[in-house]
Amino acid sequence: MSSQPRAALTRLLPYLTQAQAPLTREVEVRDEFGQRRTIHIPAERPLTLFVDKREVVTLMTLGASPELLALGYLRNQRLVESLDDVDSITVDWDVEAAAVKTRRGASPGIGARTARRIVTTGCGQGTMFGNWMDELDALRLPSAAAARIHQATLHTLNDAMRQTDSVHRRAGSVHGCALFRGSEMLKFVEDVGRHNAIDTIAGWMWLHGDSPLGQGADKIFYTTGRLTSEMVMKSAQLGVPIVISRNGVTQMGYELACKLGMTLFGRASQRHFICYCGFDRFDADPEPERSPVRVVST
Repeated sequence: MSSQPRAALTRLLPYLTQAQAPLTREVEVRDEFGQRRTIHIPAERPLTLFVDKREVVTLMTLGASPELLALGYLRNQRLVESLDDVDSITVDWDVEAAAVKTRRGASPGIGARTARRIVTTGCGQGTMFGNWMDELDALRLPSAAAARIHQATLHTLNDAMRQTDSVHRRAGSVHGCALFRGSEMLKFVEDVGRHNAIDTIAGWMWLHGDSPLGQGADKIFYTTGRLTSEMVMKSAQLGVPIVISRNGVTQMGYELACKLGMTLFGRASQRHFICYCGFDRFDADPEPERSPVRVVST
């Protein structure tokens, strides 16, 4: 198991192993013609998260960036106060565990937060701890003047997601999430659950701290999965005001986005999309309506 050295920066970053696991495996199948074929399927494995030897949760994951997943999970669940509190994250696939060591101990409220567990609609059984809906009033997203998206940019992001080399293209059955700044893709993550993918992006942003990469105000979050309340909430926790999905949105996800003042797109594919809310951030350039095809009988 390899590791990365501590960064020689003014800010002391946590030590992270780099324990990426194989993302796919080959299996022999038979198709509708009775032919034997060898195909790839996504790997799925449990990763149990421990904080200072206290078991917190078991996540089902591909294992692409388990350290970032653990870090983002800690951030989104508010189980540690700041990145400076994290001394190290050590992942060992032999025992399927991620061990988080803190410098000053976990958040004092970790016991109370983990006592209340909400099982969400996340693939692989997502979990939110604590009464996270009570934290809505503290979230502030940038104004429409500070964060905008043009329709042409939305088309560009659709193309970028479609063309990205991915596990899904080779093996299917996974969700992809990406963080964009304008039309630039900063980070792309796939996992068996979309909640894992956004947690991994959260961990990546947290490592970048106060740098431009760590701030969400000028970013766009894109996911291939549906926008549930959990996905909307986690996007808002990152400070990202514009969220796009190739899929749709649930009622609670929609209501939450409206309350937060978020710009929400769904059914985004090629040149098609629906803007559910937050129209004031959207610079629309409507497609010309197509004339109906006339069928002339002879």
